[in-house]
Amino acid sequence: MGFAIVLLGASLFGTLGPISRLTYEAGMQPVPFVAWRALLGTLGTAAFVAWRIGRGGERLVWPRELRGKERRSLAIAGMCGAGLNIAMFIAFDRITIALALLCFYTYPAMVAGLDVLAGREILDRQKRVALVLAIGGMIAVVASQLDPAAGIKLDGVGVVLALTAAVFQTIFVAVSRDGYHRVPADQATTVIIGSAVVASIALAVVTGSGAALAFPLTQPSLWPLLLFTGFFAAAIPSLCFLIGIRVIGGTRAGVVMLFEPVVGVILAAVLLGEHLQPIQLVGGLAILVAALILQRTTPLGDGGAIPVRGPLDHPDPVEDETLALRVPGGP
Repeated sequence: MGFAIVLLGASLFGTLGPISRLTYEAGMQPVPFVAWRALLGTLGTAAFVAWRIGRGGERLVWPRELRGKERRSLAIAGMCGAGLNIAMFIAFDRITIALALLCFYTYPAMVAGLDVLAGREILDRQKRVALVLAIGGMIAVVASQLDPAAGIKLDGVGVVLALTAAVFQTIFVAVSRDGYHRVPADQATTVIIGSAVVASIALAVVTGSGAALAFPLTQPSLWPLLLFTGFFAAAIPSLCFLIGIRVIGGTRAGVVMLFEPVVGVILAAVLLGEHLQPIQLVGGLAILVAALILQRTTPLGDGGAIPVRGPLDHPDPVEDETLALRVPGGP
């Protein structure tokens, strides 16, 4: 179930590239697009939280109820999410998008290394094979989009920013594994995406594109794309990713998330008429094979995931409500 949840999240994240391309062609600028995506995503997760609270599925967890470490971990996750968006946006502007993605998707290897150093995982032969397969498949998918004839934008600052985004994602995965596990995943996701709203609006103002934030209000035709992006390329996949990290651990979740560019490439071929190369299909298959290998491996201890127990095992209702989002049968 954990692998299926992460694969769903990766697939939905994969729609972001083609959808954002369509909004840019309609005249929307990248930073306002990020701001609207995050805002609508925050509203979506907040509505889900309100629905669950209304039906008695969970209660609102206030910051004062959390321990100091939990508050710090959640704050770090929010800052990493915001920093990731800013760093990648600037990187996309300075270097070729495919090159930026190649730098960014090094983060599963970083996560695996961090888990090994922290004693959460043993990188045995099966896991090494899966990691190499997944990263190799990702390179085959993304690198095929590099067209030397069209020119490859290469800039040292852009490369560093894309790698910085990978570091932000690695830290996010590390602190989200169990750093604030008493906060239900939907509430934590609302805080994290909300942080991206603040950061992207601030970036729009600083870069002089603040006036462009109002552009969608004058273009009703953009709203179907923005609503889809906010709910299905922000709210739902972000929630899936966080649940997946908690259920199957950071290393496994990071590897399965490498399926994201596969979906993006396929959608670009269908919606935008871009050519789909056989090597990209082989790369996508390699990522799926890697996920199957990892699914069959035995985790170290609890594999970095929080043990799943029944509600009676947890006198703390906050813990019970968190687990309800992380086991089969939860919403």
